[in-house]
Amino acid sequence: MKKTLVIGASAKPDRYAYIATVMLGEYKHEVYPFGLKEGAIENVTIKTAWPTETDFDTVTLYLNKQNQKEYTDKIIALKPKRVIFNPGTENTEFEKTLREKGIEALEACTLVLLRTGQF
Repeated sequence: MKKTLVIGASAKPDRYAYIATVMLGEYKHEVYPFGLKEGAIENVTIKTAWPTETDFDTVTLYLNKQNQKEYTDKIIALKPKRVIFNPGTENTEFEKTLREKGIEALEACTLVLLRTGQF
């Protein structure tokens, strides 16, 4: 089980962050969906407050490069083992910074990683 922070969570069922949150739960991972708007993803409440805990294994991003800027220092401060840059969120500068801090940076799709047993 890998505690996962989903950044860019949405209550819209057609969004990949929504689908990822559901799948993470199905695969028995503890999930913390973080978004700007209150709502729910099935029975999981979307948090609008930045997490205070720091024991995340994985951060999975559903924000474009521009919208990541306000969270880069916060993500680094969490010291996750890895950050997944889902399609459309690639950010070579941030990825380089993470690697320099000893955090794995992956350009991958959370959904594919889950389905193929690579998560």
